[in-house]
Amino acid sequence: MLERLGLKLLRSVDPERAHGLALTALRMGLTPLTGPYTTPRLRTQIAGLDLPNPVGLAAGFDKNAEAAKALQRAGFGFIEVGAATPRPQPGNPRPRLFRLTEDRAAINRFGFNNDGMDAIADRLAATPREIPIGLNLGANKDSADRLEDFAAVYRRCAPHIDFATINVSSPNTEKLRDLQGKAALAEIIKRVDAVRRTAEDPAALFLKIAPDLTAQDIEDIVEVILDAPGSISAIIATNTTLDRNGLHSAHGGEKGGLSGQPLFEKSTRVLAQLHALTRGTIPLIGVGGVASPEQAYAKIRAGASAVQLYTGLVYGGLSLVTDIAKGLDTLLERDGHAHVSDATGTGVSEWT
Repeated sequence: MLERLGLKLLRSVDPERAHGLALTALRMGLTPLTGPYTTPRLRTQIAGLDLPNPVGLAAGFDKNAEAAKALQRAGFGFIEVGAATPRPQPGNPRPRLFRLTEDRAAINRFGFNNDGMDAIADRLAATPREIPIGLNLGANKDSADRLEDFAAVYRRCAPHIDFATINVSSPNTEKLRDLQGKAALAEIIKRVDAVRRTAEDPAALFLKIAPDLTAQDIEDIVEVILDAPGSISAIIATNTTLDRNGLHSAHGGEKGGLSGQPLFEKSTRVLAQLHALTRGTIPLIGVGGVASPEQAYAKIRAGASAVQLYTGLVYGGLSLVTDIAKGLDTLLERDGHAHVSDATGTGVSEWT
C-alpha cells in the first residue's frame, strides 16, 4: 500500500524530478529493502560473476552511482550504474524525460548527463559490493576521440566494478550509434580490451547494442566479437528504440529513446537472432519491456542468461523485482527446469 501511494505521488510530478526523489529515498533508507530473492534454480553465473538471481537493474536509473549501496538490497541479482563519461556533462536541455502511461513506456533524451568518471569512481570505491556491480561506459558529446573516452572510463573505474559495458547504442548522443559499424566497433573493442588485459584488477567487458539494427548489422556485430575471442564476455540486448509504431500516448512523438512495453517484441527478436548466430557461446542479457515474470521468462527462452529492467519500475515499483524473481522461479519449476540455464534458448524458434 505504501509503495502504491509513493508511486502515485511520484507520477504526479515531473518525471525527472520524480526520478531524483526516488534516488533520494533510496539513499536515505526510506524504502524497505529485503535483499535479493534466491533459490538454487535462480542462482547463476555470467562471465564468472555469481548472481543470486538473473534479474538485474539496467543502466540509466542510477547514473552517478549515488544509490548503489541501497540498490544492491532492492532484490536485484546484479546492477548496472552509469553511463559515465570522462568529463562531467549536463546532457541535453530539459524536459528530456517523458512518461507514456497509456503505453507503459518512457522516452528519454538525457544525452549522457553525469558527474564524470572521477566522481563516479570515488562513489563506487566507497560502496561495498554485495552483488555484482557494473558500469555503463560512455563518451563525451564534444570529445575529439570517443573511442579513447571508453578506454579512459574503463581504466579509471575498473578496480571498483565487476563488469563494464561498452555503450555504443544510445540514440541521444549524435553519431554514437555509428560506432556499431563493423570497423569502428572492432577498433573500440580492441582499445578497451587492451586496457582490460593490462589492468591489475580487470572487470569483465560487455557490449550493449541497439534494437534498430538490420539482420546484416547483427551478423556484423557477432562477427566482430567472434573475431576477438576473450574480449567481450556478454552482450546486452537491447538499448532503447527510435521506433514509434503503435504508440497511444500524447508524448509519443517526442525525440529520444523509447523504452518499456513497446520495445519488448523488437528487443526480444534481436536477442533470439543473437543467440542463433552465437550458438549460445556468448552469454546474452535481455533488456527491453521486462515488467512481469512471464516477460523475463520469454527473454530467457529467447536466449538470455539474465535480464535487466528499468522502465517497468516506473509503473510497478521496486517490489516488481522480487515479484519477477519469484515468478520466474515458479515458471522454471512448472516447466521442469532444474536451473535457469536449462531454459536459455529453448524458445528461440518462436522469435526468429
